[in-house]
Amino acid sequence: TVLLAILVPKGFFPTQDTGLLIGVTEAPADTSFARMRERQEAIATLVRQDPAVLNVASFVGADGTNPTPNSGRLSITLKPLDARERAGEVIARLQERAANVTGIALHLQPVQDLEVTTRVSGTQYQYTLEDADPVELAAWAPRVAAALRQLPELSDVTSEHEVGAGALAVSIVIDRDRASSLGILTQTIDDTLYDAFGQRQVSTIFTQLNQYRVILEVKPGMQASPAALEQIYVRTTNGDPVPLSAFARFETAPQPLAIHHQGQFPAVTLSFNLARGTSLGQATAAIRRAEAALALPPSVHAGFQGTAAIFHESLASEPVLIVAALLTVYVVLGVLYESYIHPITILSTLPSAGVGAFLALLLCGTDFSVIALIGIVLLIGIVKKNAIMMIDFALEAERQQKMSPDEAIYQACLLRFRPIMMTTMAALLGGLPLALGSGMGAELRRPLGITVVGGLLLSQVLTLYTTPVIYLYMERLASSVSGWRARRARRRRTAPAIIPMVPPVVSVSGPRPGEAG
Repeated sequence: TVLLAILVPKGFFPTQDTGLLIGVTEAPADTSFARMRERQEAIATLVRQDPAVLNVASFVGADGTNPTPNSGRLSITLKPLDARERAGEVIARLQERAANVTGIALHLQPVQDLEVTTRVSGTQYQYTLEDADPVELAAWAPRVAAALRQLPELSDVTSEHEVGAGALAVSIVIDRDRASSLGILTQTIDDTLYDAFGQRQVSTIFTQLNQYRVILEVKPGMQASPAALEQIYVRTTNGDPVPLSAFARFETAPQPLAIHHQGQFPAVTLSFNLARGTSLGQATAAIRRAEAALALPPSVHAGFQGTAAIFHESLASEPVLIVAALLTVYVVLGVLYESYIHPITILSTLPSAGVGAFLALLLCGTDFSVIALIGIVLLIGIVKKNAIMMIDFALEAERQQKMSPDEAIYQACLLRFRPIMMTTMAALLGGLPLALGSGMGAELRRPLGITVVGGLLLSQVLTLYTTPVIYLYMERLASSVSGWRARRARRRRTAPAIIPMVPPVVSVSGPRPGEAG
Protein backbone atom coordinates (compact mmCIF):
# COMPACT_ATOMS: atom_id res chain seq x y z
CA THR A 1 0.00 0.00 0.00
CA VAL A 2 2.81 2.40 0.86
CA LEU A 3 4.58 1.65 -2.45
CA LEU A 4 1.42 2.31 -4.44
CA ALA A 5 0.84 5.52 -2.50
CA ILE A 6 4.31 6.68 -3.56
CA LEU A 7 3.71 5.74 -7.21
CA VAL A 8 0.36 7.52 -7.55
CA PRO A 9 0.78 11.15 -8.76
CA LYS A 10 -0.13 13.70 -6.11
CA GLY A 11 -2.52 16.60 -6.67
CA PHE A 12 -4.57 19.07 -4.66
CA PHE A 13 -8.01 19.65 -6.15
CA PRO A 14 -8.91 18.23 -9.59
CA THR A 15 -9.23 20.84 -12.33
CA GLN A 16 -12.92 21.23 -13.12
CA ASP A 17 -14.75 22.13 -16.28
CA THR A 18 -17.35 24.58 -14.92
CA GLY A 19 -18.13 26.24 -18.24
CA LEU A 20 -16.35 29.47 -17.23
CA LEU A 21 -12.85 30.63 -18.19
CA ILE A 22 -10.74 33.52 -16.93
CA GLY A 23 -8.35 35.08 -19.44
CA VAL A 24 -5.40 37.29 -18.50
CA THR A 25 -3.93 39.46 -21.26
CA GLU A 26 -0.47 41.03 -21.15
CA ALA A 27 1.04 43.59 -23.51
CA PRO A 28 4.53 45.14 -23.61
CA ALA A 29 5.26 47.51 -20.74
CA ASP A 30 5.34 50.61 -22.96
CA THR A 31 1.86 49.98 -24.38
CA SER A 32 -0.45 52.99 -24.12
CA PHE A 33 -4.03 52.71 -22.94
CA ALA A 34 -5.41 53.29 -26.44
CA ARG A 35 -3.14 50.60 -27.89
CA MET A 36 -4.00 48.22 -25.07
CA ARG A 37 -7.71 48.72 -25.66
CA GLU A 38 -7.25 48.01 -29.37
CA ARG A 39 -5.26 44.80 -28.79
CA GLN A 40 -7.71 43.67 -26.08
CA GLU A 41 -10.62 44.08 -28.45
CA ALA A 42 -8.77 42.04 -31.10
CA ILE A 43 -8.33 39.19 -28.60
CA ALA A 44 -11.95 39.44 -27.45
CA THR A 45 -13.19 39.30 -31.05
CA LEU A 46 -11.06 36.22 -31.74
CA VAL A 47 -12.42 34.48 -28.64
CA ARG A 48 -16.04 35.31 -29.54
CA GLN A 49 -15.59 33.64 -32.92
CA ASP A 50 -14.77 30.27 -31.34
CA PRO A 51 -17.68 27.82 -31.71
CA ALA A 52 -17.43 26.74 -28.05
CA VAL A 53 -17.78 30.29 -26.65
CA LEU A 54 -21.16 31.68 -25.66
CA ASN A 55 -20.24 35.11 -24.29
CA VAL A 56 -17.18 37.24 -23.51
CA ALA A 57 -16.74 40.19 -21.14
CA SER A 58 -13.56 42.24 -21.54
CA PHE A 59 -11.97 45.07 -19.55
CA VAL A 60 -8.60 46.79 -19.30
CA GLY A 61 -6.99 49.37 -17.07
CA ALA A 62 -5.19 49.22 -13.73
CA ASP A 63 -7.53 48.47 -10.83
CA GLY A 64 -7.88 45.94 -8.00
CA THR A 65 -7.66 43.05 -10.49
CA ASN A 66 -5.28 44.34 -13.17
CA PRO A 67 -2.04 45.37 -11.40
CA THR A 68 -0.62 47.37 -14.32
CA PRO A 69 -2.11 49.34 -17.25
CA ASN A 70 -0.66 46.90 -19.77
CA SER A 71 -2.79 43.99 -18.48
CA GLY A 72 -6.44 43.07 -19.01
CA ARG A 73 -9.04 40.46 -18.16
CA LEU A 74 -11.49 38.33 -20.11
CA SER A 75 -14.46 36.55 -18.55
CA ILE A 76 -15.50 33.77 -20.95
CA THR A 77 -18.73 31.78 -20.74
CA LEU A 78 -18.70 28.49 -22.65
CA LYS A 79 -21.64 26.70 -24.22
CA PRO A 80 -23.20 23.65 -22.50
CA LEU A 81 -20.96 20.62 -22.33
CA ASP A 82 -22.92 18.61 -24.87
CA ALA A 83 -22.32 21.33 -27.50
CA ARG A 84 -18.54 21.67 -27.14
CA GLU A 85 -15.30 19.95 -26.17
CA ARG A 86 -13.77 19.83 -22.72
CA ALA A 87 -12.41 23.07 -21.28
CA GLY A 88 -8.80 21.90 -21.65
CA GLU A 89 -9.19 21.43 -25.40
CA VAL A 90 -10.95 24.79 -25.74
CA ILE A 91 -8.14 26.53 -23.83
CA ALA A 92 -5.47 24.93 -26.01
CA ARG A 93 -7.28 25.98 -29.19
CA LEU A 94 -7.88 29.56 -28.04
CA GLN A 95 -4.28 30.06 -26.94
CA GLU A 96 -3.01 28.71 -30.25
CA ARG A 97 -5.17 31.20 -32.14
CA ALA A 98 -4.33 34.07 -29.79
CA ALA A 99 -0.62 33.54 -30.47
CA ASN A 100 -1.21 34.97 -33.95
CA VAL A 101 -2.38 38.32 -32.50
CA THR A 102 0.67 40.59 -32.27
CA GLY A 103 1.36 42.91 -29.38
CA ILE A 104 -0.53 40.95 -26.71
CA ALA A 105 -0.42 37.55 -25.00
CA LEU A 106 -3.37 35.56 -23.62
CA HIS A 107 -3.31 33.15 -20.67
CA LEU A 108 -6.42 31.11 -19.80
CA GLN A 109 -7.50 29.07 -16.79
CA PRO A 110 -10.84 27.50 -15.86
CA VAL A 111 -12.90 28.89 -12.99
CA GLN A 112 -13.10 26.42 -10.10
CA ASP A 113 -15.93 25.75 -7.63
CA LEU A 114 -13.41 25.37 -4.78
CA GLU A 115 -10.84 28.16 -4.44
CA VAL A 116 -8.42 28.11 -1.51
CA THR A 117 -6.61 31.35 -2.34
CA THR A 118 -7.46 34.81 -3.62
CA ARG A 119 -4.00 35.52 -5.01
CA VAL A 120 -4.25 37.10 -8.47
CA SER A 121 -1.85 35.89 -11.16
CA GLY A 122 -1.75 35.21 -14.87
CA THR A 123 -2.03 31.45 -14.49
CA GLN A 124 -3.18 28.97 -11.86
CA TYR A 125 -0.13 28.28 -9.62
CA GLN A 126 2.47 30.66 -8.17
CA TYR A 127 6.18 30.43 -7.39
CA THR A 128 7.72 33.50 -5.73
CA LEU A 129 11.26 34.88 -5.48
CA GLU A 130 12.09 37.29 -2.63
CA ASP A 131 15.22 39.35 -2.10
CA ALA A 132 16.09 42.39 -0.03
CA ASP A 133 18.19 43.66 -2.97
CA PRO A 134 15.88 44.59 -5.88
CA VAL A 135 18.80 44.74 -8.32
CA GLU A 136 19.85 41.16 -7.56
CA LEU A 137 16.21 40.06 -7.72
CA ALA A 138 15.80 41.69 -11.15
CA ALA A 139 18.89 39.84 -12.36
CA TRP A 140 17.79 36.37 -11.16
CA ALA A 141 14.07 36.51 -11.97
CA PRO A 142 14.54 36.20 -15.78
CA ARG A 143 16.97 33.29 -15.32
CA VAL A 144 14.53 31.37 -13.14
CA ALA A 145 11.66 32.10 -15.55
CA ALA A 146 13.74 30.83 -18.49
CA ALA A 147 14.60 27.65 -16.57
CA LEU A 148 10.95 26.99 -15.73
CA ARG A 149 9.93 27.42 -19.37
CA GLN A 150 12.27 24.56 -20.26
CA LEU A 151 10.43 22.14 -17.97
CA PRO A 152 8.03 19.83 -19.85
CA GLU A 153 5.82 19.57 -16.75
CA LEU A 154 4.85 23.28 -16.94
CA SER A 155 3.02 25.45 -19.45
CA ASP A 156 2.18 29.17 -19.77
CA VAL A 157 4.97 30.35 -17.46
CA THR A 158 4.65 34.10 -16.85
CA SER A 159 6.67 36.53 -14.76
CA GLU A 160 5.63 39.77 -13.09
CA HIS A 161 9.10 41.14 -13.76
CA GLU A 162 8.83 40.64 -17.52
CA VAL A 163 5.31 42.07 -17.66
CA GLY A 164 6.13 45.27 -15.79
CA ALA A 165 9.78 45.86 -16.77
CA GLY A 166 11.10 47.75 -19.75
CA ALA A 167 8.70 50.71 -19.78
CA LEU A 168 10.37 54.04 -20.53
CA ALA A 169 9.90 56.68 -17.86
CA VAL A 170 10.76 60.40 -18.03
CA SER A 171 12.38 61.81 -14.91
CA ILE A 172 12.47 65.57 -14.32
CA VAL A 173 15.73 66.59 -12.62
CA ILE A 174 15.31 70.06 -11.10
CA ASP A 175 18.21 72.43 -10.65
CA ARG A 176 17.10 73.77 -7.28
CA ASP A 177 19.65 76.59 -7.18
CA ARG A 178 18.55 77.86 -10.57
CA ALA A 179 14.84 77.53 -9.65
CA SER A 180 15.43 79.40 -6.37
CA SER A 181 17.22 82.22 -8.16
CA LEU A 182 14.21 82.55 -10.49
CA GLY A 183 11.80 82.63 -7.53
CA ILE A 184 10.14 79.29 -8.28
CA LEU A 185 9.00 77.04 -5.44
CA THR A 186 9.12 73.23 -5.62
CA GLN A 187 5.45 73.07 -4.66
CA THR A 188 4.61 75.31 -7.63
CA ILE A 189 6.43 72.93 -9.97
CA ASP A 190 4.52 69.98 -8.56
CA ASP A 191 1.16 71.76 -8.85
CA THR A 192 1.84 72.80 -12.43
CA LEU A 193 2.73 69.27 -13.54
CA TYR A 194 -0.33 67.85 -11.79
CA ASP A 195 -2.56 70.45 -13.47
CA ALA A 196 -1.13 69.42 -16.85
CA PHE A 197 -1.15 65.64 -16.56
CA GLY A 198 -2.95 64.66 -13.34
CA GLN A 199 -6.56 65.28 -14.47
CA ARG A 200 -7.38 67.56 -11.57
CA GLN A 201 -11.11 68.19 -11.00
CA VAL A 202 -11.56 71.95 -10.64
CA SER A 203 -15.32 72.40 -10.80
CA THR A 204 -18.71 70.77 -11.34
CA ILE A 205 -21.40 72.06 -13.72
CA PHE A 206 -24.94 71.26 -12.63
CA THR A 207 -27.86 71.09 -15.05
CA GLN A 208 -31.49 70.11 -14.61
CA LEU A 209 -30.81 66.44 -15.39
CA ASN A 210 -27.06 65.85 -15.16
CA GLN A 211 -23.90 67.13 -13.59
CA TYR A 212 -20.56 67.47 -15.37
CA ARG A 213 -17.16 67.43 -13.71
CA VAL A 214 -14.65 69.91 -15.11
CA ILE A 215 -11.17 68.36 -15.50
CA LEU A 216 -8.08 70.54 -15.90
CA GLU A 217 -5.39 69.12 -18.20
CA VAL A 218 -3.36 69.91 -21.29
CA LYS A 219 -4.72 69.05 -24.71
CA PRO A 220 -4.84 65.29 -25.38
CA GLY A 221 -2.41 65.69 -28.27
CA MET A 222 0.24 67.10 -25.98
CA GLN A 223 -0.03 64.10 -23.62
CA ALA A 224 1.18 61.65 -26.26
CA SER A 225 4.84 62.69 -26.21
CA PRO A 226 7.39 63.75 -23.56
CA ALA A 227 8.18 66.69 -25.83
CA ALA A 228 5.16 68.43 -24.26
CA LEU A 229 7.30 69.09 -21.19
CA GLU A 230 9.26 71.61 -23.26
CA GLN A 231 6.10 73.69 -23.59
CA ILE A 232 5.20 73.74 -19.88
CA TYR A 233 5.61 77.09 -18.13
CA VAL A 234 5.87 77.62 -14.38
CA ARG A 235 5.02 80.91 -12.67
CA THR A 236 7.45 82.59 -10.34
CA THR A 237 6.52 84.23 -7.05
CA ASN A 238 6.04 87.45 -9.04
CA GLY A 239 3.64 85.74 -11.46
CA ASP A 240 6.02 85.68 -14.43
CA PRO A 241 5.95 82.49 -16.59
CA VAL A 242 9.24 80.64 -16.94
CA PRO A 243 9.68 77.55 -19.19
CA LEU A 244 10.24 74.33 -17.29
CA SER A 245 13.32 73.58 -19.40
CA ALA A 246 15.02 76.74 -18.07
CA PHE A 247 15.71 75.15 -14.67
CA ALA A 248 15.18 71.39 -15.22
CA ARG A 249 16.41 68.66 -17.52
CA PHE A 250 14.57 65.52 -18.70
CA GLU A 251 16.05 62.01 -18.48
CA THR A 252 14.52 58.90 -20.08
CA ALA A 253 15.28 55.44 -18.65
CA PRO A 254 13.51 52.06 -18.31
CA GLN A 255 11.49 51.68 -15.12
CA PRO A 256 9.14 48.95 -13.84
CA LEU A 257 5.43 49.69 -13.94
CA ALA A 258 4.98 48.27 -10.43
CA ILE A 259 7.24 47.06 -7.61
CA HIS A 260 5.65 44.07 -5.89
CA HIS A 261 6.34 43.19 -2.25
CA GLN A 262 5.78 40.13 -0.13
CA GLY A 263 6.51 40.15 3.58
CA GLN A 264 7.93 43.71 3.24
CA PHE A 265 10.56 42.52 0.74
CA PRO A 266 10.65 43.02 -3.04
CA ALA A 267 9.25 39.92 -4.74
CA VAL A 268 8.64 38.56 -8.22
CA THR A 269 5.90 35.99 -8.77
CA LEU A 270 6.30 33.38 -11.50
CA SER A 271 2.95 31.75 -12.32
CA PHE A 272 2.39 28.58 -14.33
CA ASN A 273 -0.14 26.03 -15.47
CA LEU A 274 0.33 22.26 -15.56
CA ALA A 275 1.13 20.48 -18.80
CA ARG A 276 -1.44 17.95 -19.91
CA GLY A 277 -1.06 14.68 -18.02
CA THR A 278 1.10 16.23 -15.28
CA SER A 279 0.16 16.32 -11.61
CA LEU A 280 0.89 19.20 -9.27
CA GLY A 281 3.27 17.01 -7.26
CA GLN A 282 5.34 16.22 -10.36
CA ALA A 283 5.42 19.90 -11.35
CA THR A 284 6.57 21.12 -7.94
CA ALA A 285 9.25 18.41 -7.79
CA ALA A 286 10.53 19.50 -11.23
CA ILE A 287 10.66 23.13 -10.07
CA ARG A 288 12.68 22.16 -6.99
CA ARG A 289 15.16 20.28 -9.18
CA ALA A 290 15.51 23.29 -11.49
CA GLU A 291 15.98 25.55 -8.46
CA ALA A 292 18.78 23.32 -7.15
CA ALA A 293 20.45 23.28 -10.57
CA LEU A 294 20.44 27.11 -10.77
CA ALA A 295 22.20 27.44 -7.38
CA LEU A 296 20.38 30.59 -6.28
CA PRO A 297 22.34 32.90 -3.94
CA PRO A 298 21.45 32.66 -0.24
CA SER A 299 19.79 36.08 -0.29
CA VAL A 300 17.18 34.95 -2.85
CA HIS A 301 14.38 33.05 -1.13
CA ALA A 302 12.19 30.92 -3.40
CA GLY A 303 8.93 29.26 -2.43
CA PHE A 304 5.48 28.32 -3.58
CA GLN A 305 2.49 30.51 -2.86
CA GLY A 306 -1.27 30.18 -3.11
CA THR A 307 -2.64 26.80 -4.09
CA ALA A 308 0.81 25.24 -4.56
CA ALA A 309 1.85 26.18 -1.01
CA ILE A 310 -1.37 24.79 0.50
CA PHE A 311 -0.79 21.60 -1.52
CA HIS A 312 2.56 21.04 0.21
CA GLU A 313 0.97 21.65 3.61
CA SER A 314 -1.73 19.08 2.84
CA LEU A 315 0.89 16.48 1.84
CA ALA A 316 2.49 16.81 5.26
CA SER A 317 -0.82 16.37 7.10
CA GLU A 318 -2.28 13.46 5.08
CA PRO A 319 -0.41 10.65 6.93
CA VAL A 320 -1.39 12.19 10.27
CA LEU A 321 -5.06 12.24 9.27
CA ILE A 322 -5.03 8.58 8.21
CA VAL A 323 -3.22 7.44 11.39
CA ALA A 324 -5.64 9.45 13.54
CA ALA A 325 -8.61 7.82 11.81
CA LEU A 326 -7.14 4.34 12.36
CA LEU A 327 -6.45 5.01 16.04
CA THR A 328 -9.99 6.29 16.54
CA VAL A 329 -11.47 3.18 14.94
CA TYR A 330 -9.21 0.92 17.03
CA VAL A 331 -10.26 2.57 20.31
CA VAL A 332 -13.97 2.40 19.46
CA LEU A 333 -13.75 -1.28 18.44
CA GLY A 334 -11.70 -2.13 21.50
CA VAL A 335 -14.33 -0.64 23.79
CA LEU A 336 -17.12 -2.36 21.84
CA TYR A 337 -15.65 -5.88 21.94
CA GLU A 338 -13.67 -5.53 25.18
CA SER A 339 -10.59 -6.85 23.44
CA TYR A 340 -7.16 -5.61 22.41
CA ILE A 341 -6.71 -8.22 19.67
CA HIS A 342 -9.89 -8.43 17.61
CA PRO A 343 -9.88 -4.71 16.62
CA ILE A 344 -6.65 -5.59 14.83
CA THR A 345 -8.51 -8.40 13.08
CA ILE A 346 -11.09 -5.93 11.84
CA LEU A 347 -8.49 -3.36 10.78
CA SER A 348 -6.64 -6.06 8.82
CA THR A 349 -9.22 -5.59 6.06
CA LEU A 350 -8.04 -2.03 5.35
CA PRO A 351 -4.72 -2.71 3.51
CA SER A 352 -6.55 -4.53 0.72
CA ALA A 353 -8.95 -1.58 0.40
CA GLY A 354 -6.02 0.83 0.19
CA VAL A 355 -4.33 -1.29 -2.50
CA GLY A 356 -7.58 -1.39 -4.48
CA ALA A 357 -8.06 2.38 -4.21
CA PHE A 358 -4.53 3.23 -5.35
CA LEU A 359 -4.64 0.69 -8.18
CA ALA A 360 -7.92 2.22 -9.37
CA LEU A 361 -6.34 5.70 -9.34
CA LEU A 362 -3.35 4.45 -11.35
CA LEU A 363 -5.51 2.64 -13.90
CA CYS A 364 -7.78 5.67 -14.38
CA GLY A 365 -4.86 8.13 -14.58
CA THR A 366 -6.21 10.18 -11.65
CA ASP A 367 -4.12 12.10 -9.13
CA PHE A 368 -4.24 11.34 -5.42
CA SER A 369 -5.91 14.58 -4.36
CA VAL A 370 -7.73 15.83 -1.28
CA ILE A 371 -10.95 14.38 -2.72
CA ALA A 372 -9.28 10.97 -3.10
CA LEU A 373 -8.07 11.23 0.50
CA ILE A 374 -11.68 11.73 1.57
CA GLY A 375 -12.48 8.51 -0.30
CA ILE A 376 -9.74 6.68 1.62
CA VAL A 377 -11.18 7.88 4.93
CA LEU A 378 -14.64 6.74 3.81
CA LEU A 379 -13.20 3.32 2.96
CA ILE A 380 -11.93 2.98 6.52
CA GLY A 381 -15.54 3.18 7.68
CA ILE A 382 -17.11 1.12 4.89
CA VAL A 383 -14.72 -1.82 4.45
CA LYS A 384 -14.36 -2.77 8.10
CA LYS A 385 -18.08 -3.55 8.33
CA ASN A 386 -17.39 -6.89 6.55
CA ALA A 387 -15.13 -8.03 9.38
CA ILE A 388 -17.41 -6.51 12.01
CA MET A 389 -20.39 -8.54 10.78
CA MET A 390 -18.41 -11.81 10.92
CA ILE A 391 -16.45 -11.23 14.11
CA ASP A 392 -19.44 -9.87 16.02
CA PHE A 393 -21.35 -13.10 15.31
CA ALA A 394 -18.33 -15.31 16.03
CA LEU A 395 -17.60 -13.73 19.41
CA GLU A 396 -21.25 -13.95 20.39
CA ALA A 397 -21.33 -17.65 19.40
CA GLU A 398 -18.20 -18.36 21.44
CA ARG A 399 -19.41 -16.56 24.54
CA GLN A 400 -23.10 -17.52 24.50
CA GLN A 401 -23.24 -20.84 22.62
CA LYS A 402 -19.82 -22.11 23.80
CA MET A 403 -18.69 -22.87 20.22
CA SER A 404 -15.05 -23.38 19.33
CA PRO A 405 -13.35 -20.56 17.36
CA ASP A 406 -13.25 -22.70 14.18
CA GLU A 407 -16.94 -23.52 14.34
CA ALA A 408 -17.93 -19.97 15.34
CA ILE A 409 -16.17 -18.26 12.44
CA TYR A 410 -17.44 -20.92 10.02
CA GLN A 411 -21.03 -20.25 11.05
CA ALA A 412 -20.38 -16.49 10.84
CA CYS A 413 -19.16 -16.83 7.25
CA LEU A 414 -22.25 -18.83 6.26
CA LEU A 415 -24.85 -16.65 7.96
CA ARG A 416 -23.31 -13.23 7.27
CA PHE A 417 -22.37 -13.76 3.60
CA ARG A 418 -25.65 -12.38 2.24
CA PRO A 419 -25.74 -9.15 4.32
CA ILE A 420 -22.05 -8.58 3.56
CA MET A 421 -22.68 -8.84 -0.19
CA MET A 422 -25.82 -6.70 -0.03
CA THR A 423 -24.20 -3.85 1.90
CA THR A 424 -21.04 -3.92 -0.22
CA MET A 425 -22.96 -3.88 -3.49
CA ALA A 426 -25.13 -1.02 -2.22
CA ALA A 427 -22.05 1.07 -1.41
CA LEU A 428 -20.25 0.06 -4.63
CA LEU A 429 -23.19 0.82 -6.90
CA GLY A 430 -23.72 4.09 -5.07
CA GLY A 431 -20.16 5.11 -5.92
CA LEU A 432 -20.35 4.18 -9.61
CA PRO A 433 -22.19 7.38 -10.68
CA LEU A 434 -19.39 9.40 -9.04
CA ALA A 435 -16.67 7.36 -10.76
CA LEU A 436 -18.33 7.33 -14.20
CA GLY A 437 -19.93 10.80 -14.18
CA SER A 438 -19.05 13.14 -17.04
CA GLY A 439 -21.27 16.18 -16.47
CA MET A 440 -20.35 19.75 -15.62
CA GLY A 441 -17.89 19.79 -12.71
CA ALA A 442 -17.69 15.98 -12.54
CA GLU A 443 -13.89 16.15 -12.24
CA LEU A 444 -14.20 17.19 -8.60
CA ARG A 445 -16.35 14.17 -7.67
CA ARG A 446 -14.67 11.48 -9.79
CA PRO A 447 -11.64 10.74 -7.52
CA LEU A 448 -14.03 10.04 -4.64
CA GLY A 449 -15.98 7.49 -6.67
CA ILE A 450 -12.84 5.85 -8.08
CA THR A 451 -11.25 5.29 -4.67
CA VAL A 452 -14.47 3.94 -3.12
CA VAL A 453 -15.27 1.59 -6.02
CA GLY A 454 -11.69 0.34 -6.40
CA GLY A 455 -11.23 -0.21 -2.68
CA LEU A 456 -14.54 -2.05 -2.30
CA LEU A 457 -13.94 -4.33 -5.29
CA LEU A 458 -10.55 -5.63 -4.14
CA SER A 459 -11.36 -5.74 -0.44
CA GLN A 460 -14.59 -7.65 -1.08
CA VAL A 461 -12.72 -10.35 -2.98
CA LEU A 462 -9.93 -10.71 -0.40
CA THR A 463 -11.49 -10.09 3.00
CA LEU A 464 -14.05 -12.92 2.68
CA TYR A 465 -11.07 -15.30 2.73
CA THR A 466 -8.50 -13.46 4.84
CA THR A 467 -10.70 -12.32 7.74
CA PRO A 468 -11.55 -15.87 9.02
CA VAL A 469 -7.90 -16.87 8.81
CA ILE A 470 -6.72 -13.81 10.73
CA TYR A 471 -9.51 -14.33 13.28
CA LEU A 472 -8.31 -17.86 14.02
CA TYR A 473 -4.68 -16.75 14.30
CA MET A 474 -5.69 -13.96 16.67
CA GLU A 475 -7.75 -16.42 18.75
CA ARG A 476 -4.75 -18.71 19.04
CA LEU A 477 -2.60 -15.73 19.99
CA ALA A 478 -5.13 -14.71 22.62
CA SER A 479 -5.23 -18.30 23.96
CA SER A 480 -1.44 -18.43 24.10
CA VAL A 481 -1.29 -15.11 25.96
CA SER A 482 -4.02 -16.23 28.36
CA GLY A 483 -2.26 -19.55 29.00
CA TRP A 484 1.04 -17.82 29.64
CA ARG A 485 -0.62 -15.46 32.11
CA ALA A 486 -2.39 -18.37 33.86
CA ARG A 487 0.85 -20.36 34.17
CA ARG A 488 2.64 -17.33 35.52
CA ALA A 489 -0.08 -16.73 38.12
CA ARG A 490 -0.08 -20.42 39.08
CA ARG A 491 3.66 -20.39 39.61
CA ARG A 492 3.28 -17.41 41.86
CA ARG A 493 0.60 -19.14 43.97
CA THR A 494 2.44 -22.49 44.33
CA ALA A 495 5.90 -21.13 45.02
CA PRO A 496 7.15 -22.13 48.58
CA ALA A 497 7.20 -19.36 51.11
CA ILE A 498 10.67 -18.37 52.22
CA ILE A 499 10.86 -17.44 55.94
CA PRO A 500 13.96 -15.51 56.74
CA MET A 501 16.00 -16.85 59.71
CA VAL A 502 16.49 -14.08 62.25
CA PRO A 503 19.19 -14.84 64.91
CA PRO A 504 18.04 -14.49 68.57
CA VAL A 505 18.99 -11.37 70.38
CA VAL A 506 21.14 -12.13 73.47
CA SER A 507 21.30 -9.51 76.21
CA VAL A 508 24.18 -9.54 78.62
CA SER A 509 23.97 -7.40 81.73
CA GLY A 510 26.15 -7.12 84.86
CA PRO A 511 25.07 -7.29 88.56
CA ARG A 512 22.98 -4.50 89.90
CA PRO A 513 24.43 -2.23 92.44
CA GLY A 514 24.13 -3.74 95.95
CA GLU A 515 23.81 -7.33 94.69
CA ALA A 516 26.39 -10.02 94.78
CA GLY A 517 28.03 -10.87 91.63
